Amino acid sequence: MGRDTLLTATFGSDTLLKKALLVLGGSVFIALAAQVTVPMWPVPVTLQTLAILLVGFSFGSRMALATMLAYIAQGAAGLPVFANGLNFVAFAGPTAGFLLGFVAMAWAAGLAAERGIAKGWLSTALVALVLSAAIYVPGILWPMSITSAFGLEAGWMGQDMAYYWSYFIAPFLLGDALKAVIAALIVTGAWAALGKRRV
Repeated sequence: MGRDTLLTATFGSDTLLKKALLVLGGSVFIALAAQVTVPMWPVPVTLQTLAILLVGFSFGSRMALATMLAYIAQGAAGLPVFANGLNFVAFAGPTAGFLLGFVAMAWAAGLAAERGIAKGWLSTALVALVLSAAIYVPGILWPMSITSAFGLEAGWMGQDMAYYWSYFIAPFLLGDALKAVIAALIVTGAWAALGKRRV
């Protein structure tokens, strides 16, 4: 049996309407975090991964997956929810691999929370660090190889690994590590506050 998530422990999960509102709220939260950016080329630094980790650890795997699919669907429908106010055009840009990887990141964070793998501060931080590192795989696979299958061409496509290390990975490592630690602090702090409130 899975462990309660922060979401179910706080709000319960008894109605479809409540779940739908929470999914919508989570997708809006991620969209707002995506707009907090530090301009870099070709991939900007945002608070998006922090928001996705928080949603995953708090919502659990199914609700986090539903939230991310709603977020992706909003962008595909033309809403400016992706970084720098982009919409579906982002799926042809350098961040498309990260966008798709974010779905798996949220689901995996939720699964770790449900299974009790992300329980205390240290284990939650370690899970967040692993997931933050794993996001680079789809992030660089997209520009390295998949884009050519679609006949896309741009300066950031089809480069060597040194290029992707310099522009897609290295500038983000410290920030992603910091966001992973912050996510763990927030989630475990919320659990502690909830426990005190119930005593």
